Parts: sequence; structure tokens; C-alpha cells
Amino acid sequence: MQPFTINIRQSELDDLRRRLAQTRWSPDLPETGWSRGVPLAYLKELVAHWLTSYDWRLAESRLNGLPQFTTTIDGANVHFAHVRSPEPDALPLIMTHGWPGSVAEFLDVVGPLTNPVAYGGSAKDAFHLVLPSIPGFGFSGPLPAAGWTVNRVAAAWVELMRRLGYERYGAQGGDFGSPISLAVGRLAPEHVVGVHSNMLTVFPSGDPAELDGLSEQDLGRLGRLASFDADGSGYRKLLSTRPQTVSYALNDSPAGQLAWIVERFKEWTDADLPDQVIDRDLLLTNVMIYWLTATAGSSAQMYREVTEEQRAATEDPNGEMLTGYREQPLSVPLGVAVFPQDCIVPIRRFADRDFPTVTRWTEFDRGGHFPAMEVPELFVGDVRAFFRSLADAS
Repeated sequence: MQPFTINIRQSELDDLRRRLAQTRWSPDLPETGWSRGVPLAYLKELVAHWLTSYDWRLAESRLNGLPQFTTTIDGANVHFAHVRSPEPDALPLIMTHGWPGSVAEFLDVVGPLTNPVAYGGSAKDAFHLVLPSIPGFGFSGPLPAAGWTVNRVAAAWVELMRRLGYERYGAQGGDFGSPISLAVGRLAPEHVVGVHSNMLTVFPSGDPAELDGLSEQDLGRLGRLASFDADGSGYRKLLSTRPQTVSYALNDSPAGQLAWIVERFKEWTDADLPDQVIDRDLLLTNVMIYWLTATAGSSAQMYREVTEEQRAATEDPNGEMLTGYREQPLSVPLGVAVFPQDCIVPIRRFADRDFPTVTRWTEFDRGGHFPAMEVPELFVGDVRAFFRSLADAS
């Protein structure tokens, strides 16, 4: 393991400014709002802020305030922050971001989770945090080869925790970080005390009887799922089939990279505009990580890998598709935080069917896909409460 410090060359920042200043704008249709994509006026406003007000060096310094390292696991470079708590008996916790996120998602929660006493909490709620960048994302850099599936990433995380000397630890994640964390729990149940998810994806099995008696709220969630599939998942279809093609545009145009990411934040946060609930500079820092590491393409490969992994798991030996695909059972306790404006909101009945070890289920009245950025106090409180309940039970 090698210490790592972010140190972006000034020439790269100068090139970014040149590209932003010379953006070739695409005109939009009047009075269509966000219905056909990111409005030109809003994107121009964000780019102007990026050019005139945003300070990467300040963000770089903040990121470098976290002890960071790189190591090679299974042939891939893995970047991670390792923030030890001042509390010696703190529980190790590996937290995984998703797409289009990064380790920057967790900047506002590192302090409260590692040093709760300094934030008015109890020393019993302290964690030693391990915050890796998924291979192909951010400072882990581009992928060395295809095949980095959810389960392969999870196996790398188990190895990472072993190298760090942690025998018992928790796992937490949202977006891709959720299935990765669940897979960590499946792969190493003897080491994982529990898994906390802020985006549990569960779906109807296809049996109509399963829908009988669903509440109005749950029927609304099914409608939200159908709407996401019909109108909100075009990006996923593209990235799960031809991720390389779009990467050329994203890797060449910072304004395009910003639009591609900020649309997801707009649609998946609990606000009319994402910078109403997430600091605009923090949004740009997240975009900068993709831009400066040239990982728009390699991060997108995860969608292709997930699609192929699921397809392989749902085919019988004769090549026919099987219905109702489910992962192998999870044997460790599972805590689920449900935020109402996430892109997919789970239904408890389906969750209990697929995950009989759910021990905590929290429904929040605000928040969306990026709770550590949107509602950090709710996120921290639920992570603490779940793992505290496991300690109390033991």
C-alpha cells in the first residue's frame, strides 16, 4: 500500500478552463424545461460558476485532508481513503459510492462518523472508515481489463479489509455501492457484522398475487419504478450496451460531462434543482473527479458488467431466461434507509422476500439518491443506529 496525494498539474486546470470557455453550446427548444434534458440556461449558469467561482485547489486540499492510499488488488489499482477514529474501539466500516458519485459523496459525513464526540454524539458510535474508489472510477483510474463485476469488486473489498488488518467490520453503500456491500456480506459473513444500504433494489417477481393488498404508498412506488424504466433510464440502456462510444464525448467536453452527471442529480435529489440541497461546489468537485481522472468511460463499464453478470445468472444451461432472478441469500443483518426521492424506492414486502435478515427499516420524509450529500444528518443517524443495534444485540 502506497500513500497517495492528489496533485493535479496546473496545465490540466488551464486546459479545463480553455475548454469551458470555448464550449460549443447546443441550442435547446423553448419552454420544454427539463423534460428533454438539461436546459441550456441552467447549464450555462453552472459552467459560469465553474469558470469564475469554483476553486479546485480548495477542493483538492479538502480531499487531501483524508489519509489516502493506493494498492493493487486482482490486477487493478484501488484508491481509498482510510480515516481512523480517535476512538480505539471504533467499528471498521467500508463505505462504497456509486455512479455518478465518488468518494467526494462522503466528505460531509467523515467527521461525524469517525469522531462522533466532536459532533455531540457518543464514542460508542465511532467508525474507522475505509472509502475506496471502485476500480475504473476516480483516482482508482481506468480499468486494466473487462470483467470487473459487482462480485469481483466485493472480493477486492474483502481483500482490502484483510490487508488493513480488520477481522470484523461493517459494509455500507448506495447505488452500485449497495449491491457491492451486499456481496461483501455474502462473500465474508464471518467477517461482516452487518450491511447498511441506502438504495435497496427489489422488484416484483411477476406473480400477480404478490401485488394483492399493497398499500397506496407501495403502489405509488411501483408506478415510480415504471416511470423510471420508461422515461428515466435511457442513460442506463446506453451505458449497459455501448459504454465506450459515449465516453469519447464525455472525455472531451467538460460541459458535456457536467450535463451528463448533473441531470442524474436533478432527477434523483429531493429538490427542484440539485444545488438547492447540495452545495454547488461539492457537485462540481464530484464532476471534477471524473474529468481529471478521465474515467467517464471506465466507470460506465460497470453498467455493462452488471448487465452481463445478471444475464449469466438468469440463464439456465439451455440458454433460456429464468424469471425471478435473486441473489444468493444474505445471512448477516441488513439495515435499509429509504429516502423518498431516490430513483428506485424499495417496497418492504419485496425486501422481506429477498432479504429475510432485515433488522432495521427506516422511512425518511426527505432526501434522495445521495443522502450523505443531501441530508448528512439523517444519513449519519441511521448508519449509527443500525450498527449500534447490532452491538447492543451482541
